[in-house]
Amino acid sequence: MNSAIFDKNAIDATNIVGYIADIFTRRGIESYLGEQVSMAQHMLQAAQFAELANGPPELVVAALLHDIGHYSNEIPDTVLMQGTNNFHEEAGANFLADYFPPGVTEPIRQHVAAKRYLCATDRAYFSRLSQASVYTLKVQGGPMKPGEVVEFEKSPFLDSCIKVRLWDDEGKDPDRPHPDFSHYRAEVQGLVKNVAK
Repeated sequence: MNSAIFDKNAIDATNIVGYIADIFTRRGIESYLGEQVSMAQHMLQAAQFAELANGPPELVVAALLHDIGHYSNEIPDTVLMQGTNNFHEEAGANFLADYFPPGVTEPIRQHVAAKRYLCATDRAYFSRLSQASVYTLKVQGGPMKPGEVVEFEKSPFLDSCIKVRLWDDEGKDPDRPHPDFSHYRAEVQGLVKNVAK
């Protein structure tokens, strides 16, 4: 994976949305960690589920961009399937934090933690996970321990993180039609910080 794609010197608040759109165009067809969908299909379907649930713009955009960190981390996606955690959630949230508010970035940062949380607190949730997601759960630390659950529940973004996680789990249908990035572009642009609206 070419980490130079995320050269922060080449982008700013005025062109970040075009930059993200370009990532979807250039890299979106790549496979998604053993799933039947591409990365773009997965993220666009997650956003579609957020939109269908009447999620606020921040959560629709969080769902749309929740896995963008797979493109910014120096550890290739394929390594995650070989038993190494690439911490894509941190990479994506850290990158986006320069351009988007915490209502977008924190559910991205915590969407893996939300999976671990739900596996620890909701017996039915585990059965909803795809085979690939069950595998990555082990790599990502497994279900939360009781102390981790208590700490995670203190997050002011708890509800948002869980919603984005559930939409993430839904976005894995290779036959599901969905809008392309342009459908969400104005919504993404509307949340960019430090740009004259």
